[in-house]
Amino acid sequence: MPIMRLKEIAEMSVEAQEQRLIDLRVELARIRTMVNAGGAVDNSARIRELRKTIAQILTIQNEQKLGLRKAPEVKKETKAKKPAKKDSKEKSPQ
Repeated sequence: MPIMRLKEIAEMSVEAQEQRLIDLRVELARIRTMVNAGGAVDNSARIRELRKTIAQILTIQNEQKLGLRKAPEVKKETKAKKPAKKDSKEKSPQ
C-alpha cells in the first residue's frame, strides 16, 4: 500500500508538499541509519515506498514549476458580513 497516492499529493498545497517532503526524508534517514547500524527493520519495503513517494512529490513540484501541472489554488477564508447595526441615535418613544 502506498504512503500517499499521486492524486493526494497533487491536491496538496505547496507548503504542505514541502512539509511532507521534509517528514519523509527524516523518516528515510532514520530507517537507513538503523539498517547501517545492523539493526533489524520492521518493514524493509518501507525504504522503497519512502523513496518512491519522495520522487513523486519532487516530480509534481517540478511539473508545477515548469507549468506542466497547475498548482492547487489556495482558498482564502472570506469573512462573513456582519449585519448592519441599527443607528443608536434613533428616537425612543417617551
